[in-house]
Amino acid sequence: MLGELSKKEILDLLQNQLYGYLGCHANGETYVVPVNFIYSENALYAHSGPGKKIDMMRQNPKVCFQIGDIKNSFHWKSVVIDGRFEELHDQERQQVMQGIIQKMMPLKENTPRETSHGIDPAKHNQLIVYKIAIDTVSGRFESHNE
Repeated sequence: MLGELSKKEILDLLQNQLYGYLGCHANGETYVVPVNFIYSENALYAHSGPGKKIDMMRQNPKVCFQIGDIKNSFHWKSVVIDGRFEELHDQERQQVMQGIIQKMMPLKENTPRETSHGIDPAKHNQLIVYKIAIDTVSGRFESHNE
């Protein structure tokens, strides 16, 4: 059966997934990249080092974000979000970084010797912390009894 996710099912997926795919478009080029994120109060929050996606989102803040939970070809859920990129600064930036770290750290089975750019305090000043303010959201699923 194919269907639409309820608001509760969409929220559950947004709150429980760690990774999604961010799509941005600028200068006639579309770029899609996986990112880790947290969801809170009708927005997605993430971080990145300087680079292509940040440059593109600064030029065109309209983005698309997709989150999925795919068991197989006949059992999946997908949420697609249209939203707007906004860079965060000061206290809001710090609060978001703490939220990202708190969500990621319990899931690390083996901590690598070198910390990731998002966790290493020495690299925090290089990070761009941002939110995707959600404009529209839709969710679909497919599920078949076996």
